[in-house]
Amino acid sequence: MFKKILIANRGEIALRIQRACRELGIKAVMVYSEADRDAKYVKLAEEAVCIGPAQSTLSYLNMPAIISAAEVTDAEAIHPGYGFLSENADFAERVEKSGFQFIGPTPESIRIMGDKVSAKQAMIRAGVPCVPGSEGELPDDPVQIRRMAKAVGYPVIIKAAGGGGGRGMRVVHTEAALINAVAMTKAEAGAAFGNPAVYMEKFLQNPRHIEIQILADKHKNAVYLGERDCSMQRRHQKILEEAPAPGINRKLIDRVGERCVNACKKIGYRGAGTFEFLYEDGEFYFIEMNTRVQVEHPVTEMVTGIDIVKTQIMVAAGEKLPFTQRQIGVRGHAIECRINAEDPYKFIPSPGRVTMWHAPGGPGVRVDSHVYTNYFVPPNYDSMVGKIIVHGDTREQAMARMRTALAETVVEGINTNIPLHRELLVDAKFMDGGTNIHYLEQWLEQHKR
Repeated sequence: MFKKILIANRGEIALRIQRACRELGIKAVMVYSEADRDAKYVKLAEEAVCIGPAQSTLSYLNMPAIISAAEVTDAEAIHPGYGFLSENADFAERVEKSGFQFIGPTPESIRIMGDKVSAKQAMIRAGVPCVPGSEGELPDDPVQIRRMAKAVGYPVIIKAAGGGGGRGMRVVHTEAALINAVAMTKAEAGAAFGNPAVYMEKFLQNPRHIEIQILADKHKNAVYLGERDCSMQRRHQKILEEAPAPGINRKLIDRVGERCVNACKKIGYRGAGTFEFLYEDGEFYFIEMNTRVQVEHPVTEMVTGIDIVKTQIMVAAGEKLPFTQRQIGVRGHAIECRINAEDPYKFIPSPGRVTMWHAPGGPGVRVDSHVYTNYFVPPNYDSMVGKIIVHGDTREQAMARMRTALAETVVEGINTNIPLHRELLVDAKFMDGGTNIHYLEQWLEQHKR
């Protein structure tokens, strides 16, 4: 096992990894920008290194600064958390060439799964169900592009091969709009991701967003930890997640989970990862893989009892997975609400001083947050300030516990999206379960403030 790990991230995930290190008896080195000098995890750290000013490109995205921090503190491994450099194959490669262990997949795995065209090709070879569409990058010939779209059937969606976070995609409803949409998406993809390649998929009208959590070690062992429903999202950004997904047949989940495990074994995957699918009319369609720990990993931890972050660290150190597929069960139901510093209905960021922070408690309630009373939420980063996660024996009990937890939570000095969560938790369609990925945006349109 490692003696010392450098945590190359900020916010609640930095604190989450720090806690996992403590439990494993590992010293954790925190890096921080000047804007995060007063963060809770920095104050609690045994060692902390300032790696630059508030601007991400000069701190949390500064590869030489992070590797230098690992060198001067004698760390043995680097945990990238999520976001920032967590899915950057060049960073993973530089970490390992510098003599440190990257707590995540190999650079090769990140490259295969980070490019959506190569990821889809790998999944087709592994027998993972994919959305009908082009098998690779779209050609330059407009005649061929039109022929492909006709075969797939309108509407289609044009996506950037190197895209992510809901960017670099365009829905096309008619042949007349097709070629212009391809050209625009290519230009956007080149500017945003440095890769102009695009591909085409059938645009599913009312799908749900379901994902399968996997863990794999260096010894060709891999398991899946059930599924999460992440359909409650706005502009492709999730705000509420739950596990298991309501109303989906367990045998179908198991069949898809087994294929995900086989895919991991075929590409030599190690660490934590998530296969993301669209689910419509009883069918799963692979869309992408996240080669890191997810924001919503706690709902899976709550229903399986498995610590995903600790397991990530253990397998990175060369240990075998401490459980087999047969030993993994799903108990009860968990829900997570992302708490963002923003206007709950207009979504305008609300950085500033938190004059009061009171977290909820009680049976089955977990709060992952780095915030405290008098903490200053900087304007430089993502607006998420924490997550409230609840677990119950049933979905109904979990929803009741979440309503209570949200009612108990007090955040003053900044705006948060807690009022939105409170409304969604009493919404009839959400309570029934199984809402699609467009539901929240439609709901917001109907409930304009």
